This record gives sequence, structure tokens and C-alpha cells, in this order.
Amino acid sequence: MILGRDIGIDLGTATVLIFVKGKGIALREPSVVAMDRINGRLLKVGEEAQSMLGRTPGNIVAIRPVREGVISDYEMTERMLREMVRKVLPFSLLKPRMVICVPSGITEVEERAVIDAGIQAGARRVYLIEEPLAAALGAGIDISKPEGHLVIDIGAGTTDIAVLSMSGIVESVSIKAAGDKFNDALIKYVRKKYSVMIGERTAEELKLKIGCVFPKQETEYLEVKGRCLMTGLPRVFTMSSTEMIEAFEEVTEEILDNIRILLENTPPELVGDIAANGITMTGGGSLLWGFDKLVESRTNIETHIADDAVSCVAYGTGKALEWVNDMQEGTINLARKKQLNSR
Repeated sequence: MILGRDIGIDLGTATVLIFVKGKGIALREPSVVAMDRINGRLLKVGEEAQSMLGRTPGNIVAIRPVREGVISDYEMTERMLREMVRKVLPFSLLKPRMVICVPSGITEVEERAVIDAGIQAGARRVYLIEEPLAAALGAGIDISKPEGHLVIDIGAGTTDIAVLSMSGIVESVSIKAAGDKFNDALIKYVRKKYSVMIGERTAEELKLKIGCVFPKQETEYLEVKGRCLMTGLPRVFTMSSTEMIEAFEEVTEEILDNIRILLENTPPELVGDIAANGITMTGGGSLLWGFDKLVESRTNIETHIADDAVSCVAYGTGKALEWVNDMQEGTINLARKKQLNSR
């Protein structure tokens, strides 16, 4: 029987990752729940629930309770977390302490919702850490020194851009232009150019297979299936990687504009450090082909994608767990001064 392990949670819009102290990443599942709307019974959580998206009868609904980086359905988030925590800590004698990642632009109300959901999911105490801090820790960046580092974390719901120094955030911005917005942009592009409707799953598949934001040496093509808006019948057509750049342009430009604005607001000494240290990109969205090349071409600063970019935030929460006792005493600035004892 486990006496009680501290856990770190990357509560993502698309995926939940749970880091268990002493074990590493113990769970990686889609943040989706399926429930019976008649009796409110929770049916499936994670991968099994995701397979039901868009395929359920009238009485069953599959939903994503976290939207744009914050909780949109509190009850479903709490129940989802409870089930996932139970999977990684099935027989725990002592309730775990949790470090949960949140976007840097989160409001007090949204913070409260995350803390309460963690407590209801079985934590005895909850701490919040901002995603850029966790991403930097997970990417192996030493942010304890008095020098500047720029981290761009592109998730499914939010893109967090932050300048870090001395274990804290100097400047940051959190925007909704992220993975889901790339999918939405692709759906709109296909509807406008081809008069064909495609679903989120098709858009995600397109993005993963030939998606890019920077020109490739050789153009790639993929066959796409959708519903013709003129006839209502199935239609098959071919899209190119060059069209992907065009489809994603509005979203990528919003991210690039915010990087530029952030650098303009950063003290000159730290900008000099960033020019020397380079820019680090994390999160699943950073894996869109050519994103590092695009950022580097616009900023003239060497840019690289962190190893295992998708898991950086989760690994960062794991590293933050090492300082949970210090957080409790409020002696370090790695997490927000937010904690709540279970009642």
C-alpha cells in the first residue's frame, strides 16, 4: 500500500499528464469524459471517451471539460481528475499533495476552480505553477541565475510566452492562439476554398501529417475526405503542405506578434541574454513543422525545440515536487503562493 506520493499534473486542454514522484510520468490520456446525460453517470474517461467524440447516441455526451487552458466544466473536470488520480494511485493511505500547471494569464476565479477541483479529486493540498516555469524546468533550463531565458509553450488551448530569470517570470503573455485554433483555422480554410466540411479529427490528422508553418523543400500532399456543402455528399480532394502555411497564417502571425511585443517590453539586459541563450519552444504545438525556423527568421534569435516537447510541462511539475516543502513554507518563488488544506 502506498503511503502517499506527491503528484504533478499538466491539466491540458487536449491531454492530461500525471507525474508521480519516484515513478515519472505515470499517465498520459486525452482530457475527455463521456457521461450519460439522463442520469449524470460517468461512463468513460480519457482514451475510451475520446473514441466516442462525435459518435455517441442522444443520451450519451462526450465532452472536453478544459477549454483554452482553463476549466469550462468544473464538475466534469473534478470527476475526470479523480478517476485519473485513482489510476496512478489506486491504494493510497495518505492523500497526495498536487502541483498543477496553469496558464500564466489565469484569473483568480480560474485559479480557485483548479484548486477546488484538485482538492475534490483527492489532494490534501494543491499548489499552482505557471506553465512557462514548468516548461522551462522540464526542458532542463537553469532559470535560477540572474540571466534571461525566453520560453514559448504552445499547447492545445493556450500559447504561453515568458521571459524567465532568477526562478521567476519577468514578462509573460498567455494567448488563445494554439493547437485548437490551428485546427479551427484549417476547417475554415477548407470550407472556404473547397466548399467541404471536415471534422476536428480530420483537421488534427491533416495538421500532424503535412501541417507546416514554414516552406518545405519538397511539397507534400494528402488525400482528404469530407462532406460537400453543395451536395451534402462525401467528397475526396487533395491538399498540399503549401496550403497549410496559408491556412495557419492568421494564428501563427498572432503568436509571432506577441513574441515581438514581449521582447519590446523586456529589459535590454535580459534581451541580450536571450539573444545569447536562444529561444526554447515546448508543447505539442511547437512540433508543427518549421515553427522553430519561422520564429528564428522573424526574431534573428537562435530557436530550438526542447527534447520531448510534449512532456516538458509534466516533467517540470515533477521537478517542482522536489520543492513542495519549501513551497509550503513560502520560501521559494517557483510556484504561486497558492495552497489550500483539505477540509
